[in-house]
Amino acid sequence: MNKKKIFNDPVYGFITISSELIFDIIEHPYFQRLRRIKQLGLTDFVYPGALHTRFHHAMGAMHLMSITLDNLRSKGHEISHDEYEACQVAILLHDIGHGPFSHALEFSLLKGIRHEHISLQLMEYFNKAFNGQLSLAISIFTNQYERRFFHQLVSSQLDIDRLDYLQRDSLFTGVSEGTIGADRIIKMLDIKDDQIVVEEKGIYSVENFLSARRLMYWQVYLHKATVSAEKMLIMLIQRAKYLVSQGEQLFATPALQVFLIHDVSLQGIQENQEFLRAFASLDDTDIWAAVKIWSHHPDRILSALSCMLLERRLFRVILSNDKFEKRLVEELRQAISETYAIIPKDVKYFLACGSMSNAAYIAGGQNINILTKKGAVIDVAQASDLPNIKAMSKIVKKFYICWPKHIKIAKEVLS
Repeated sequence: MNKKKIFNDPVYGFITISSELIFDIIEHPYFQRLRRIKQLGLTDFVYPGALHTRFHHAMGAMHLMSITLDNLRSKGHEISHDEYEACQVAILLHDIGHGPFSHALEFSLLKGIRHEHISLQLMEYFNKAFNGQLSLAISIFTNQYERRFFHQLVSSQLDIDRLDYLQRDSLFTGVSEGTIGADRIIKMLDIKDDQIVVEEKGIYSVENFLSARRLMYWQVYLHKATVSAEKMLIMLIQRAKYLVSQGEQLFATPALQVFLIHDVSLQGIQENQEFLRAFASLDDTDIWAAVKIWSHHPDRILSALSCMLLERRLFRVILSNDKFEKRLVEELRQAISETYAIIPKDVKYFLACGSMSNAAYIAGGQNINILTKKGAVIDVAQASDLPNIKAMSKIVKKFYICWPKHIKIAKEVLS
C-alpha cells in the first residue's frame, strides 16, 4: 500500500506525507478525531467561515515544519532523517490533546489539565502502539532532546504552530489583519548556538507577525461574542456535572458520560487508561448532541442555557479597563435571581465575571532572537528602530462581565 499520500490544503496547496509512520499516525482513530474538533471552538458564532478543524491545523503545521527543516538544511545545518521525522511527528501531535471546542472546555471537562499534558499522554500511547518509534518526537516535544532548537520550532514565541494558525485562522475568519508572511519568516530562520534566530533582514516580517497576532487576539480569539458563547458553554457543562453529582440521569454519549460523572485529574488519566480512551473519542458532536437533548430537560437552568446556545441568544458582554463595581454585580445577581426564580447560589450559571489579557510578545524567557549582520544575537524587543514591538511586549488586561440580554438593569448602574 502506498503510504506517501498527498493532501490538498486550502492554505498551502498540496501537502505530502513523507513517511509510513506519519501516515499510520494520521490514519489512527485518535488522530482522525481531530476532524471533529473545530480549531476555533465557537468562533463561528461570530465569523461563520471559522469551521476549520484541528485536523487542518495539524496537517498544515506538519507541512510548514518540513519546509522549515529543509530551509535549515540548505543553510548547512545537519538534520538527520530521524530528527526530521521526529520533528514532524512532534508538531503533528502537539494539539492532539485538545478536547471539544478546543480551548473552550479545557478546564471544565477535565480538572485543571492543560491540553499539552493530554497531548503528551496520547503521544506516549502512540509510542507504545508504534513500538517506540515516537521516543525522539516525545523528547523534542518535552524539550529533553540535546539539540534544543528543535523544541523551539514546536513551542516558542515564534514557532511553527503560530505560523500556521495565524494564516489559517485569518483565511477562514476573513480577518485580513491576521495575514503574516510565514514563507519569508521561515526563509529568514537560522540556528546560532543551538537557538533559533531570525536573520536581521527578516525583522520587519517578525514585527508584522507580532502585530497580526495581537490583532487576531482582540478581533477573533478574544472577541466578546466568542467569550460570551464560551462562558455559556462552560456554565452549561458545570450545570450538567452538578445535576449528575446529585443523581440526575442525563443524556450523554458514553465518552461524555465519563467526564460528567468523574472529576478526572492528570494523575487519574495516567493511572486509568479508560479515561484516556474516553477522552480520545470525545469531540464537538458529543457536546452538541447532548445540548440538543438537554434543551428539553425539566431542569430550567440546563434547558435555558441549552436553548440559548442552540438559538445563538448569547449573553450581553461589557468590557472595561477597570474592575466592575460591586454595585453592578449585585444588581445583576438580584435581577437574574428574580427573573429566573432561582436561589442565589444558582445565579452563577447566568452571570460571569473575569478578565482576559493579550500579550503579543513577552520579553524575557524564550525570546525571539535576531541575528545581526555582524553575528550578534539580540532580543527583537531591544531593536532600536522597532518601538511597536516594545509596546506590544506590554500585557494588556481587560475585565468582562456577561449575563442574559433580556435581563435589564438601570443605566446609571452600568455607567
